[in-house]
Amino acid sequence: MKESGVAFGHGGGPPVDGRLDAPAFHRNHGAIWSVIAPFLHGRTGDVLEAGSGTGQDVIAFARHAPRIVWWPSDIDVEHLQSIEAWRVHARLPNVRPPLRIDLSQSEWGLGKHEHSPPDKLLAIFCTNVLHIAPWRVAEGLLQGAARHLRTDGRMFIYGPFMRNGEHTAPSNAAFDASLRRSDPEWGVRDMDDLDVLAEAVGLKMIEVVDMPANNFILIFEHQR
Repeated sequence: MKESGVAFGHGGGPPVDGRLDAPAFHRNHGAIWSVIAPFLHGRTGDVLEAGSGTGQDVIAFARHAPRIVWWPSDIDVEHLQSIEAWRVHARLPNVRPPLRIDLSQSEWGLGKHEHSPPDKLLAIFCTNVLHIAPWRVAEGLLQGAARHLRTDGRMFIYGPFMRNGEHTAPSNAAFDASLRRSDPEWGVRDMDDLDVLAEAVGLKMIEVVDMPANNFILIFEHQR
């Protein structure tokens, strides 16, 4: 679902080893980390990336937070191979092998065996997924987060979003139209719709952070 990128070594460079390189990673990961980092500072626990794509984000964040255990996930076979290749390349002891998770389902299978995360997570983050996936993926993401976030946990969702039914920039409106031409089930989601969905499963949107290039990070936690 997330941007696939291209293989390293295509057109020169390091040998191809299964790692994919997404241009969006290089543009966005620093800004995303600046929002996630303050919450993780001084904490320990397990963090799941929902829809890891190439796997580059989770590797970059794990370097910054060695006391956190990081769990990448995806459903796409090529992405899972890339995530594992990045994990092997990075050799970070706090990054676990990628999980196959279908975000359109609310049951993710966490805590079921010794090679899966615990049932309760410190945080979940999801970047550039919801606009290139059917609405049922948003439903499954919020339902799964409600089930698996610790009472003190948070979820961070990054991407383009509408606000109050309106696009926040002409470029986002054009992007939304192109997505819907590619697949009628895709499209830039309205943050208000996600807030309603969250309320229905016992979560609440506590903050909306403006990000570069007309993107946002939506932050959710359990209702108190």
